[in-house]
Amino acid sequence: MSDTPVVRVVNLVKIYQTGGLPVPAVRGVDLTVEAGEFVAVTGPSGSGKSTLIHMIGGLDTRSSGEIWLEGRRADTLSESGWAVLRREQIGFVFQFFNLVGNMTVADNVELPALLGGASPRHARERRDYLLGELGLAGRADAAPAQLSGGEQQRVALARALANQPRLLLADEPTGNLDSRNTRDVLRLLGRVHRQGQTIVLVTHDARVASMADRVVSLLDGQIVDDAAIPRVRRRPAGGAGDVVELRS
Repeated sequence: MSDTPVVRVVNLVKIYQTGGLPVPAVRGVDLTVEAGEFVAVTGPSGSGKSTLIHMIGGLDTRSSGEIWLEGRRADTLSESGWAVLRREQIGFVFQFFNLVGNMTVADNVELPALLGGASPRHARERRDYLLGELGLAGRADAAPAQLSGGEQQRVALARALANQPRLLLADEPTGNLDSRNTRDVLRLLGRVHRQGQTIVLVTHDARVASMADRVVSLLDGQIVDDAAIPRVRRRPAGGAGDVVELRS
């Protein structure tokens, strides 16, 4: 594991102007995410969690503070610089899927890899692998509108992982899904995390947060708690009960 954090934000602030009045959304947040870590960001509606993740990914500008990605200062990048960084290192999964409606499932997944410089052959192989992993191989030629909500979210996850990003950012990825599809998406997130994927996920759902290594709680734009989640590890057969393993 690299000694350089994948994400480090320092005294990050976001203030919106609403009707000429300043409205603080994020107030002086410090956060570090190590390589391979799965961090869930929770909090009530309006706590600033989506604003925080959007600033980390360069989809929203910060008012002040610093954003470092892979040891590189990112908040001073131009819009085109952010675009290159997102294309090469960051995958996004949103609550509302954001798939391209006039492209097939296959093309939606393949495009990010092509834009990131992968050869057409590698992009196709990565696409086929991801769709197979997500149980969507038979839907490759379908349009997004022909898919269920759960299928669309799995396509969105495949698209976000097409470039093998260093960082996966997910904003309420199960917010529009029923319990069955939520379980499917969580299973997939758990699988890629076990393969070493770094994930920062915004959620208001305790079931989703329980998948993470750490839960960071926001309230009124500030971190009020940052705690590791105990992991229960089964003893080998014949052992005496469970062992609680704390991962920090």
